[in-house]
Amino acid sequence: MLQLSVDWLVYSFLGMDPLSGWGQAVNFFIYDSLKILVLLFVLISLVGFLRSFLPMDKIRVYLSARTPIPNIISSVFGALTPFCSCSSIPVFFSFLRAQVPLGAAFSFLITSPLVNEYLVVLMLGFFGLKITLLYVLSGITIGTLCGIFLGRMNLERFLESDLSGNDDGGCMPGEKKGMAGRLASGVSEALSIIKKLWVWILAGVGLGSIIHNFVPQELVRHLISRSGIFNVPIAAAAGVPMYGNCAAIVPIAVALFQKGLPLGTALAFMMAVSALSLPEAIMLRRAMHLKLIAVFFLTVASAIVFTGYLFNFLQKILV
Repeated sequence: MLQLSVDWLVYSFLGMDPLSGWGQAVNFFIYDSLKILVLLFVLISLVGFLRSFLPMDKIRVYLSARTPIPNIISSVFGALTPFCSCSSIPVFFSFLRAQVPLGAAFSFLITSPLVNEYLVVLMLGFFGLKITLLYVLSGITIGTLCGIFLGRMNLERFLESDLSGNDDGGCMPGEKKGMAGRLASGVSEALSIIKKLWVWILAGVGLGSIIHNFVPQELVRHLISRSGIFNVPIAAAAGVPMYGNCAAIVPIAVALFQKGLPLGTALAFMMAVSALSLPEAIMLRRAMHLKLIAVFFLTVASAIVFTGYLFNFLQKILV
């Protein structure tokens, strides 16, 4: 319904050409901005409401355990959510507000755009069962290991204090006010965070809409195909400036593969577009210092490059 409403607004009411780059860019900007803002409001309200029932101090102790279990749970949860990189950020912010350890929150943020049901269905149709299953496993592994690594670097000091939780011991202000009070507290928290984030969200989506509609795919393919042994890191680096949903990313990866690029190189490009993007970095800047964003991007990019080379090595077995 949201997409149909935006289509009517842009193409009928505003009279923009649906085949033009600017018409599609405006459509993309309005749709993704509304989607992310609504998602942010609903999820933070829900998390705030549910948190009033939970002993957050005990949950934080459990999630802070120095074992891979919290990261695995967060990565699997991320794989089950149908979000792109920018749509995953509202949930990530909710985790921070709930004082979920940074490493576990990162595991979700990394895995959620890398693996989701839409992407899995598309990959099954294009690449087959064997490659799809290995891709899903690699995505969850990347999220888990990168989350563990980042969590043990003690990077919490690089978070903005107003989005990194509070010391209320897990009790929301509405806890003793009944259901209405609990819900009101969750809504109030969501509105407070949206007031702090909306400019960053619009800036990130605006950049993404321009990249999505005006960066030629053929230019990307030409750049990657001529990079020789360095095609995997080049593919990952080329994917970072891009932005799009999995419905657009998977066909591009297939086209790269069909034009002769190694499997791992094509998948590394797809992973980088999914999990890392400039619009995502702009949104994350509201919650993180630039040093933490750089460490996050470099860590995930390194894991993607390694995975790309691994898929290239296994290509004869997989294809």
